[in-house]
Amino acid sequence: MTESKKAQENQSKRKVKKKKRKKVVKIVLLSLLILISFIGVAIGGLTFAIVKTAPELDINTIIASDEASKIYDDKGNYIDSIITEKKRVIIKYEDMPKNLLDAFVSIEDERFYKHKGIDIKRIAGALFADLKNFVQGNSGLQGGSTITQQLLKNTLFETPGRNFEEKVKRKIQEAYLAPQLEKKVDKNTILTAYLNTAFLGGRAIGVEAAAQQYFGVSANKLTLTQCAFIAGVTQSPSIYYPYSKTSKKNPDKYINRTKTVLYKMKQQNYISEDEYSKALADLNTDKAKVTTDSSVQTLGKSIILKPSSNNDKYNFEWFSRPVVNEVKKDLKAKYNYSDDEIDNLLVNGSLKIYSTMNKDLQIASQNILNQDEKLNRLTRKDEENTIQPQASAVLVDYHTGEVKVIVGGRGDQPASSFNRATGAKVPPGSSIKPLTVYSPAVDMKLATAATVLENSPLPDAMAQKYSSAGTPWQPQNDDKSYSGYLNMRDAIKDSVNVYAVKLEDMVGLETGIRYGEKFGITFDNADKHSMAALALGQLTYGTNTFTMANAYGVFGNNGLYTTPRLYSKVVDKTGKAILETKIETKQVISPQAAYIMYDLLREPVRGGTAYKINSSYSSGTPIVGKTGSSTNFKNLWFCGLTPYYSGAVWVENKYNQGIYSSDAAYLLGKIMNEAVKDLPAKDISAPSGITTAAVDRVSGLLPSPLSYRDPRGSQVYTEYFIKDTVPTTVDNIHVEAKINKLNGKLASKFTPSFLTESKVYIRRDYVPTVSLGDQAYVLPKELDPTTVSSENNTDNNTNNPDNTDLPDSNIDIDDNLDETQNTDTNSNTNTETNTNSNTSHKTTKNN
Repeated sequence: MTESKKAQENQSKRKVKKKKRKKVVKIVLLSLLILISFIGVAIGGLTFAIVKTAPELDINTIIASDEASKIYDDKGNYIDSIITEKKRVIIKYEDMPKNLLDAFVSIEDERFYKHKGIDIKRIAGALFADLKNFVQGNSGLQGGSTITQQLLKNTLFETPGRNFEEKVKRKIQEAYLAPQLEKKVDKNTILTAYLNTAFLGGRAIGVEAAAQQYFGVSANKLTLTQCAFIAGVTQSPSIYYPYSKTSKKNPDKYINRTKTVLYKMKQQNYISEDEYSKALADLNTDKAKVTTDSSVQTLGKSIILKPSSNNDKYNFEWFSRPVVNEVKKDLKAKYNYSDDEIDNLLVNGSLKIYSTMNKDLQIASQNILNQDEKLNRLTRKDEENTIQPQASAVLVDYHTGEVKVIVGGRGDQPASSFNRATGAKVPPGSSIKPLTVYSPAVDMKLATAATVLENSPLPDAMAQKYSSAGTPWQPQNDDKSYSGYLNMRDAIKDSVNVYAVKLEDMVGLETGIRYGEKFGITFDNADKHSMAALALGQLTYGTNTFTMANAYGVFGNNGLYTTPRLYSKVVDKTGKAILETKIETKQVISPQAAYIMYDLLREPVRGGTAYKINSSYSSGTPIVGKTGSSTNFKNLWFCGLTPYYSGAVWVENKYNQGIYSSDAAYLLGKIMNEAVKDLPAKDISAPSGITTAAVDRVSGLLPSPLSYRDPRGSQVYTEYFIKDTVPTTVDNIHVEAKINKLNGKLASKFTPSFLTESKVYIRRDYVPTVSLGDQAYVLPKELDPTTVSSENNTDNNTNNPDNTDLPDSNIDIDDNLDETQNTDTNSNTNTETNTNSNTSHKTTKNN
């Protein structure tokens, strides 16, 4: 009885526990159902949001994907198609062999002809694998995409997702758009478009490019084995590419992949058992029977061609390549694209790049360099089979920064040849002086266009300051002579080196560097410590015509440097501007300093070192500029500007063939003549803050009456000044003295009056160790040695043939100067230093 009662109690307890378990299970199941519902709603909402942001399904964009990215000139005219590391060749459906079509369908999307854009079965398998990877922390997504989806990825989605979330988003959008695409176009159209856009290793995009790259034939000539190989590469081009590190080390990688494709073709009845066996037998061919070259990869009996360099050439090689490089750089900076993503965008994105090139002017400039009579007469081939002399030219609209011309070399040169206009690094010689010497001095108001320095050897202290290995440095002028007193205007006209060095010593190397960098010049460490680099342009780092053409634009643009632009905008296939450039400027020098420099640069053209430009430039619009030549005349330059454009020409004198910087000026004159021929003649107007004043050319100061009576003719001329830099001191270099007109010596109190005359001279308070060009006009230091009375009319040269000092001739020179010798209104003239209250004008001497 007791046992029966206990059994009933146990049974009752079990029933209670069972009910409790059922209740817990119900609660858990209900919770899971609610959770799944929430997740479903969340996923649904997220999916809906992702779908809403999917790109528009533009059929023409997807199917008409043979439209390569193009480059246009500044008027919107087509000039070039993009060339990238990837090469794409379009082929029609009817030209594709059946085996190729079947191979791709078999390995990439075996239910292609049955599904409506997405393959649910394949997606489910891929989704399971993706979730597993996500949980395990593995990267990457499994390939559940159909050929239709892959076509969308290649054309509509120009760049792949960067992370797991972005890749999921893209795949959802592909799955959403794929069925819509299949409703609008047939399967053959989709398959054709896909086979023309798939990346297939190396440089090949599309099956035609792949056939040519691997086997040197068109796609319609491919064998069954070759078709299977190309289809197999698609899954992982970086691995199955025969010349990748992986496949070179182990060719079985791509051979086994090809076998897999053949098996899938047989499995799906695209090929027979016999065809399959023969293809396998072909694949198993011993490589030694095909080639003895161990560096060559093979596929059965076929040799796989080695990678070839990109020999495709642009119509406008010198301009288009820099444009593409600039676009790539800006895409990377703005969107953080990888190089592969950018190449894919350029190849498949149907971009329109609107360059700044003036097509007609580009062609004319190239012809001018190619057809120059003197250069052609001297033309010869160098050791690299390149014609010499070489040259480059660049022309820029410095108001907008738009580069109009880039000529990187003379003659017909191969694709990707060295572009001397943008890539050269050669010393600019004296063409650097306006950038690092003259404009800094004028801008800082250390000097004016009238400032006089002495064109003579450097003083000992300065020569020692810039010595090398303890040897004092004495730079020379090109003509190996010294002219004496010289103002800035004439120093620029004749490109006087010594003047530039002495002025740069006043400016300071650090300041010269700072200004040069603002003009766009790059200096290495050696340049930054070299007076020869800063004052004479003997740069070790070097520069090029692209840099110099843009730099010289500052002088016509109110002192503003405009950042150079090679394109105005880049538009994608939808018409959206993905890149745009704007006018960007920075102040380098003041508008007043820029105008004075512009006017100073007239001098080389008027009759100085650039005189030859007058025989090639005939426009009423003025042209100004500066020549330059490096040591031994190896690099010859002219950099200049008009009110419209700035430009630079460089000529390489590799074999010392009698070419000079004036020849470079002649060439830029021809180019600029073409550039302005249809533009109204005009000049640049002076900005406010500019004034003019009459000054003495010898002293750089206000003229005295003697300035007009210089024996070489009046030395008074009108000069431009920044308003507060006009000299306030009167000329103190000219003096008037009485001399013995027979011996040219200073008259003494014993010189007969009938032998005495007054003459105007210039002062120099030391005796030069070298011949100076104006020394003949310097005030004599010796007194007339005549000691007898005038009644005897006897010349001391007879009585004192040894010209020894006589007691009575020890007379102060100043006693013999006429009272009218110098009318300094301040009566504080100093012959050693010409100074006004605002600007230092020191006459440098060797003391």
